[in-house]
Order: sequence, then structure tokens, then C-alpha cells
Amino acid sequence: MTKQKNKFVRALILFCAGMVAIPAQAQDDTKEASGPFDVELTLAGVSDYRFRGISLSDREPAFQPQLAITHKSGFYARVWGSNIAANPGADIEVDLVGGWSKDIGKVSLDIGATYYVYPGFSSSNYVEIIGSASTAVGPGTIGVTLAYTPSQNNIGSQDNIYGGINGSLPIKGTPLTLTGSFGIEDGAFGDKKKDWSAGITADVKGFTVGLTYVDSAHTGANPLGKPTAVFSLSRAF
Repeated sequence: MTKQKNKFVRALILFCAGMVAIPAQAQDDTKEASGPFDVELTLAGVSDYRFRGISLSDREPAFQPQLAITHKSGFYARVWGSNIAANPGADIEVDLVGGWSKDIGKVSLDIGATYYVYPGFSSSNYVEIIGSASTAVGPGTIGVTLAYTPSQNNIGSQDNIYGGINGSLPIKGTPLTLTGSFGIEDGAFGDKKKDWSAGITADVKGFTVGLTYVDSAHTGANPLGKPTAVFSLSRAF
């Protein structure tokens, strides 16, 4: 096994042990006692960490935990992490996210910022501002996302913009949901780069299982952007 696969397997064993050790009733009691704040822990594993069409784990598996704290006002803070491909640092990405989300009429808005941190390799850290909106269309949902990365020394003193559209459609009478996305990126991280995906997820006894086809174009022949199928497994507490 490679170093990254060993990390993934160890993390997955701990993940599964946690599933067994945490009683369902205790989870319900925690939610009832949360008051104005909601705290949620999500543990996830993916067969390949794809970010906007590009593999950041060198097409290896990744373990991706997240801790989110949300206030009833709509303000939230999240810490998300993942192992990534070898770099001069600790082979880890940590995303520090803060923002505000609210349903206004039939539209769900989310405005926030993400600070991408690479422990041991701070010269790659950068900040991105992200806004999204979604609404129900029949039984499904459609949304748009706009992300802007201001010019920063760590990204070559050039800005970057990413725009995307995504959708989901539950299959009536089943635990299955169809998903899809398309995005375009231009600037520091791409020259009119495109990415798209199509997949299916299922809710199975508290777990979310997914299988997604991911592809990209205009990546400068980057082999990490070649098409692949990504398997995912996650559970939230």
C-alpha cells in the first residue's frame, strides 16, 4: 500500500469504530440540547479527492472530516480537512470556512469565505470568497455558485474566478438522488478550464453513499484532470 492508502485505511477503521460506539439516542439528546447553536460532525471517505475536476490526492483515496457550528441567525463556521498528494508540507489541506446562509422566500442564499491552509507549506495558503444560491424546481433543486479569489502573492499575484451550476433530483419512492454539476474557471488556477460531473447518491441507514463520474477540459493536459468515477461514503452526527 502507498503512504496515502495507509492513512486512508487507518482513518476509515477509526471512522467505522465511531459509527458503532456512538449511540443513536445520545445523538438525539445532543441535538435537543444544542440551543441556538447546532453542531454537526461529518466523517467522509472518497476514492479520489477531486476539486473542480482536478485530483488533489493524486487519484488516491482521501479521508475528509468536517466540524460545523451554525447559529440560528444563519451564521456558521466550519473546519474541513483532507489528505492530499505529496507536497513540501504535511500532505494535508485544512479549510477554515465562515459565512452566512438563509432562506429568503424560495431561494436559499449562502455567502462566505474559505481560507485554504496547507500545514508546513504556508506559501500555498490563500483566501477565496464564495457565494451560492439555490431553489427548488419541482421535486429537485438547482443552484449556482460564484467563487472569487482576490490577487494574492501565494497564487502568483493574479486573481481567479469560478462559476458553476449544480442540480439534484430525488428518485421518487427510493433513497436515491441524481446529481450533476458544470463549472468554468479562469485566472490563477485555470485558463477557461471546465469541469463537470454526474452521479447518484443513496441514504442507507444513516450513511450517504455516492458514485460520481467526474471529468474536465482545458486543463493543459494535466493527467490529474482525466475522467474518473469517484466513490464516497459519509455520515453526519
